[in-house]
Amino acid sequence: MFNIEEELKKLPDKPGVYIMKDKNDEIIYVGKAISLKKRVRQYFQSGKNNPPKVNAMVKNISEFEYIIVDNEIEALILEANLIKKHKPKYNILLRDDKQYPYIKVTVNEKYPRVMKTRHISKDGAKYFGPYPSVYAVNDAIEIIRNLYPLRTCNRNLDKDIGKTRPCLNFYIGRCLGPCQERDEKKYMDMVNEVLLFLNGKEDKLVDIIENKMKEAAKGLDFEGAAKYRDQINSLNLLHEKQKIVSTTNVVDQDVIGMARGIEEVCIQIFFIRDGKIVGREHFILEDTFEEERKEILSSFIKQFYIGAAMYQKR
Repeated sequence: MFNIEEELKKLPDKPGVYIMKDKNDEIIYVGKAISLKKRVRQYFQSGKNNPPKVNAMVKNISEFEYIIVDNEIEALILEANLIKKHKPKYNILLRDDKQYPYIKVTVNEKYPRVMKTRHISKDGAKYFGPYPSVYAVNDAIEIIRNLYPLRTCNRNLDKDIGKTRPCLNFYIGRCLGPCQERDEKKYMDMVNEVLLFLNGKEDKLVDIIENKMKEAAKGLDFEGAAKYRDQINSLNLLHEKQKIVSTTNVVDQDVIGMARGIEEVCIQIFFIRDGKIVGREHFILEDTFEEERKEILSSFIKQFYIGAAMYQKR
């Protein structure tokens, strides 16, 4: 039998995460503490000043566990991960727990690719995001592929170059054909322009393409000049879709607002990058048990941002 009084005496005065369970061995609450000894004991002291949620939870605690970590940051990350995994009854939960998409440029490969991903790895690639919706990622990748004939296959070109015939994309002009060991410098120039684009440097990219257009026109390559003109039009169209919200002190930021109903809370985020609103999203929180606003926002921020490398400029 689990003796709560005896187990409270054994709690260490160290940072960690505590896990409360009910009689069915279900996890009903996960919390973090700078001192497990002090924090967990507080739950079982006089409940006169406790919020209704805490008193309701304590009545249902049959046992608890704890995990010791080295510092408060580790406790914060572990707490958020356990909440996402177990969705305890008495924690504030996101109804729709979303993992936002990123654009990945595989600069760790020969002849890099541009792709959509929801996971970040320490693999040497460059990641841009998170984007507010999958549609934003799809739009950006579609424009990139219309502008630049980069490969989309997953061939290992270090081993496969020259061993197979190029695919259909090469014959229709949608891929430069690096599997046949084409001009690597030309290919990497395109990749560098894509990185400019993803870093929000559309104006610089337009200047580069405009110079190419003029050079093509001087060389009487009117078909090439027309292609560059169309690329500039595509970039300008994308740029027009961005709403400017600030022209001074431009910073990357997320603006968060909150509205409370009777049983639910709605949180709205506006994603601002380089002074432009690039998207927005709303979230519904449930099981708030009349929590204070600061507690609700704190729980939301931990669940939304932990584990995500936020917008990166590389």
